[in-house]
Formats: sequence, structure tokens, C-alpha cells
Amino acid sequence: MLNRRYLRIKVFHALYAYWQSDDASAARIEKEMLNSIERTYDMYLGLLSAFGELRHIGSLRLAERSKKFVPTSEDLNPNMRFIDGPIMGMIAENERLRAECGKRRVSWVGEQEVFSKIYREMEADENYKDFMNDPEPSITKERGFLTRLFTKHIANSGALQDVFENRSIHWMEDLDLAAGLVKRTLEQIREEDGPKDLGLSELDREPVEEYAFATQLFRKCIEHGAEHEEAIAAKASNWESDRIAFSDMILMKMALTEARHFDQIPVKVTLNEYIEIAKAYSTPKSKNFINGVLDKLFIEMKEDGRIRKVGRGLLES
Repeated sequence: MLNRRYLRIKVFHALYAYWQSDDASAARIEKEMLNSIERTYDMYLGLLSAFGELRHIGSLRLAERSKKFVPTSEDLNPNMRFIDGPIMGMIAENERLRAECGKRRVSWVGEQEVFSKIYREMEADENYKDFMNDPEPSITKERGFLTRLFTKHIANSGALQDVFENRSIHWMEDLDLAAGLVKRTLEQIREEDGPKDLGLSELDREPVEEYAFATQLFRKCIEHGAEHEEAIAAKASNWESDRIAFSDMILMKMALTEARHFDQIPVKVTLNEYIEIAKAYSTPKSKNFINGVLDKLFIEMKEDGRIRKVGRGLLES
């Protein structure tokens, strides 16, 4: 299942679009939000499978060098660390990833030149040279190298971004979230994993559950929007509601809605999640402002019964 933080961000984008427009259709924006979730997942698959594309390009280049008229000893006995790296193998040979890409028609067919360009840029990078010549290689070092490779040469590749732009006008919004999922996948890989059991947690998704969470949060935020805005304004000392940053207001409305209607999510988790989102999508001072206002409102809403949690350990959370 996609991490709920990513789903919250999708809902945030949808609510922003809804409340920014004077004649927005909630149904239309909700449909686009769900489509956006699927686009992000497809882009995640594409970005993750990019490692396999680079591995393939590397294999082709080594094969070409070995066929030179007068090959050098290095051509005949090349450094295979990048191609044969355990993490690279886990990703490139993962059957579930291949199957998912096939099912969703996620493919890099016809884009070999793009990956050839990325490969050449990677080979010229000092990080690549250091990785290839490290006398004490380890899976931890490979993970660090692949993360840097992904950030610098894949996610930020101008050529690859051109491909994304041709496929979707929403590519930039989706790229940030999909890249975050890829980085998390790399962080979760362990030495005991293998190609068939690689911990690709994002492949273990239940779209029905994702849609249920996102749509309920979106709809309930709209339903309680006016009520929550009034409550926020009352607790925001010396601030009229129209002076509060638009993004801050949306995030606080979302937090209040989640605390009231998702009775198995601890209040502390909700508070921390929206503070983290505020760091990326709002002003530098927003996290402290949001924390202060929500803390007051959560206490009040617990006391008057609007927030009720169920399950062990949640009653006082």
C-alpha cells in the first residue's frame, strides 16, 4: 500500500484545487485525485525499473568493448561491480516488478538513448569511480551509491524528465512523490533479500483501501470545512482566518478531519504527519503555528467528544 503520507499529500493537492476555484466540481477533482494516485504508482514503477535499464546498457557497453579489434586487458576483464551488485541484481531481476510493469504497461521501450546518456554521465561522475574502485565494497555502500545515482542522474535527468513531460502534464507533481517511494524502497533493502523476495512494500498495495482513505478524507474535509475554519480562527490568537496562509488552513482542516473520522489513527500520528507535510508545502514558520493551533483544538475536541479513538493504546493518544 502506498504510504499514507503520500495519500495525504494527494488529498492536500485536491483540496487546494477545490478551494482555490469558485466553481470547482468536487466529483471531478476527486476523480482526478484518484487518477493521480495511479499515475504516481506507475511513475514509481518506471523509476525503479530504470535501474534495470542502466544495468542492461552497462552490459551492452561491456560486450562491445570486449569485441574491439585490439581489446585491452580491462576490456576483456572489466570491473563488474555496478552490473553485478547485489542490490542492482535484486531490482533488475525482480519478477514481481517485471510483472507489475507488464500489467500496467509501464515500459522504457524506445528510450535506450535516454539511458545511454544517463549511463555516460554516471561513468564520468567521481562517485561512480569511487564506488567501482572501493577496496572494501558492501551492500551498505552500494545502497548509498545507488541512492546518489538515483537522485542525481535518474530523477534529475533532463532527458528522462522530457519523457515524463511528454507522457503527462502532471509529471512534476508526481515525480517528487514517486522519487520518494524509490528512495524508501532502496532504504528497505536488506542483505538477506533476494531477487524473488525483495521487499518492495509499495507493490503490496490495496487500491481499494487507498481510495477509501483518500476519498473519505477529501469528502469529510469539504463537509466540515466551514466549521473547522471557524474553530481554527478562534484558536489562532491575533490572526483572522483570511490572514492565515492558505496551505496552513488546508493542512489544519485535514488534521482535524482525520482526527475526528479516522478512529484508529492516533492523534499524535496525525499531528506529526501534517507538521511534516507543512515543512515541504508551506512557510518556514508554519510547523510551529500549526502545532500550536492543533494542539489546542485536539484537547478541546477530546473533551467534548468530537475525537473518539478506538483500539488498544489509542484512547489517550
